[in-house]
Amino acid sequence: MSFALSVRTAALPAAVLAALALPAAPAHAAAVSVTATVETAPVSHSGDAADDPAIWVHPTDPAKSVVVATDKKGALEVYDMTGARIQRITGDYGNNVDLRGNIVVSADDEAAGGNGVMHVYRIDPGTRRLTWLKDVPTEVTAHGICLYTSPASGKLYAFPNSTSGRVEQWELAANGDAVTATSVRLWDAGSAVEGCYADETTGKLYLGEEDVGVWVYGAEPTAGTSRTKLDSTGSGGHITADAEGITAAGNRIYVSSQGSNDFTVYDRATRAYLGRFSVSNGTAADDCEDTDGIDATAANLGPAFPQGVFICQDGSNGAPGSSGNQNFKFVPLQRITAQFG
Repeated sequence: MSFALSVRTAALPAAVLAALALPAAPAHAAAVSVTATVETAPVSHSGDAADDPAIWVHPTDPAKSVVVATDKKGALEVYDMTGARIQRITGDYGNNVDLRGNIVVSADDEAAGGNGVMHVYRIDPGTRRLTWLKDVPTEVTAHGICLYTSPASGKLYAFPNSTSGRVEQWELAANGDAVTATSVRLWDAGSAVEGCYADETTGKLYLGEEDVGVWVYGAEPTAGTSRTKLDSTGSGGHITADAEGITAAGNRIYVSSQGSNDFTVYDRATRAYLGRFSVSNGTAADDCEDTDGIDATAANLGPAFPQGVFICQDGSNGAPGSSGNQNFKFVPLQRITAQFG
């Protein structure tokens, strides 16, 4: 049967054959380029040290907002919106960090020298400094982390996850300096996971399976383990492994496509792929390459970032071959949204 089909097909005119051909996998369109206006002081450790940022918006003075970021070789760092370091907490081997309200949680990376727990902190709006509250051991040996405040119940949840592919959901409750933590869900996503983002506007959890793509789960503890795919690596997808940082701001979702040194963009409501951008060398800061963690907000952060900011970890920090310690770059969000609506 296959032989007869091939004979008949071979006899068709070239124009007809072209019309019958299967569509090729979509090529990666060229990334549009934006530049950063601020870069942070480098982390204190050399090599693969910086990883993930989280933006805290000051409740009364946007210009006093800060960025909490990881130096996974032994410190959690706090930067102001000029990129200056205002606090370093040593002994925290957080690979990823996230926050909701005044609660900050880092995932203490065992591979980097930590013990796989969640470190829970509170940030003081007056001093903009973090105070440690509690360590929470996890079943998954925490590597990645994201937080979620349920719009249905108002409860705070954390999603530590692991290079083994295991994901856990914890309910966290802070009363003063006391923290209670209860594990409410545990599942296996497949292979190594890390980057995640929990979206209060949609009730969805976006989870990056590094070599596969980004999955969409329900974020509520009763959601089970059913999932759909946002995008994939390899043929037919738009992400070049690793699928690392994930965040959202305004009506867009952003994913760090680490292997192509750029970032993919999706519609937050429909999840349609919209394009990609890179952060290139500029007059105020160099580019972002080999990016792990990202974060973004459309909130007013003062005169320097009145329409929000996109933050990327820079895996090289400097010209190619530079030995500079890694850091984080701040891009005014409107430079990106102007490209994608």
